[in-house]
Amino acid sequence: MTNLKATIYGLGMAVALMTACTDKGQQQLTKSGLDAARFDTVINEKPVKLFTLTNASGMEVCITNYGGRVVSLMAPDRDGNFVDVVLGFDNIKQYADTLNSPSDYGSSVGRYANRIAKGQFTLGDQTYLLKQNDGENCLHGGGTSGWMNQVFDAEQVGDSILKLTLVAIDGENGFPGTVTAVTTYKLTADNTLDITWEATTDKETIINQTNHNYYNLSGDFTQAGYDQVLYVNADNFTPSDKAFIPTGEIRSVEGTPMDFRTAHAVGDSINSDYEQLKNAGGYDHNYCLNTYKDGKGDDTQVCASLYSPKTGILMEMRTNEPGLQVYSGNFQGVGRDADIIRKHGIKYPKHVSVCLESQKYPDSPNKPAWAQPVLKVGDKYYSHAAYTFKVVHE
Repeated sequence: MTNLKATIYGLGMAVALMTACTDKGQQQLTKSGLDAARFDTVINEKPVKLFTLTNASGMEVCITNYGGRVVSLMAPDRDGNFVDVVLGFDNIKQYADTLNSPSDYGSSVGRYANRIAKGQFTLGDQTYLLKQNDGENCLHGGGTSGWMNQVFDAEQVGDSILKLTLVAIDGENGFPGTVTAVTTYKLTADNTLDITWEATTDKETIINQTNHNYYNLSGDFTQAGYDQVLYVNADNFTPSDKAFIPTGEIRSVEGTPMDFRTAHAVGDSINSDYEQLKNAGGYDHNYCLNTYKDGKGDDTQVCASLYSPKTGILMEMRTNEPGLQVYSGNFQGVGRDADIIRKHGIKYPKHVSVCLESQKYPDSPNKPAWAQPVLKVGDKYYSHAAYTFKVVHE
């Protein structure tokens, strides 16, 4: 961020935090400058609010129960300042306006994160036809009618835990089974955003949840995040066709621009002529994590990290899942998206952020050799992802 931009941004935030007086007293804003009143509404006859998690070190995470979305995340930088590092809107109206400002910002995606080819899969002897919302494919459980745009029942436990519960009915967007899903966000003392997803079903089904935060650890959302330094602990990835469906191949990253086993800047290779990057317009690929072996993921080991040399903020990720979708915001700032105003009055450019989404591999229900997302009656789905924020002093 240039000094001028930093000054302007800082003044804007200072003005926002110098709260205005109203008839009811002084308006209360979050550390990230959000007005909780702008999230207080009713959607589908269910109340929507903004919830704030804090810890003793001063971190703050704001979450709305509309889609279980992380709206802001304030992490400390090397100078001791707190920086909002996730993309999003500052009001519920834009999140809920799926026609004019469609987004998956910060959401708890379900029932099935990522894509299912041709919007169909077979379970047992029955083939299920799903909502096709990405060409002929099903993306993120149906997108605008998926869980990212449903209202969860919310229970805040103390200052640092939020439990969100959703009951999805049998046949929703074509998926079988009535599923009760609980997403728990926890902000821990060591500056970790810890997320668990649990679910049960009354009929055999598939489930694959993730968090869809878009990260720019510089806090400057006016510039492409090319200098963000990415590490992914994966020897292989799953190549995709032009519709972003995995071909079924497991390919080595060795000797390709997909290799982040040694951390390097995202911008080093994002505009490469490598066919996988050209097809996607950047990174939008599933990595086969080395932390997942013999059918089990080790969520005590770092599977990926992201670092901003501008702020010194380092984010380390852990998960029990076999795959990690790395998405570099290839559709940000493209077409009509370029004109949409987000938090702090900013219009996002292309490649402004990086998403790190824990998951089963895309289209797993149609790839029986891969880890399967099947949830049976009597079993409990459990998925875990943790993002720890640290500071690197250079």
